[in-house]
Amino acid sequence: MRFQRLTTALAAAFVLAATAYIANAESKPVTVKGYVLDSACAFTKNLEKPISADCAKACAKAGSPLVILADNGSVYWPTSDAMPATGQNEKLLPFAAQKVVVTGKLYERGGSKALLIEKIEAAK
Repeated sequence: MRFQRLTTALAAAFVLAATAYIANAESKPVTVKGYVLDSACAFTKNLEKPISADCAKACAKAGSPLVILADNGSVYWPTSDAMPATGQNEKLLPFAAQKVVVTGKLYERGGSKALLIEKIEAAK
């Protein structure tokens, strides 16, 4: 009897832990409007918008990840759900230093925001 209670309690704990893990990995559909710029400039230069497309492209080609700096100041890290994961610079390079509208799935963890891009277009 005591073993059954322990087994039941462990099973319930496992289900709760699995549910919490899945909830953390869930995404929310979002639309984000902002600039595509290199991540180093977004953080170390505290830019509100890119300096130039040439600068953003040069940084991206040198390996700096491109990000989306939203109008509200949030930084969105473009991500992939492929295994193995793939970089997103190639998808963003045509929009370097431009204001864009992006729709996709938002993932949040520890204050960071990752965006699985489903659609990206230049803002009007």
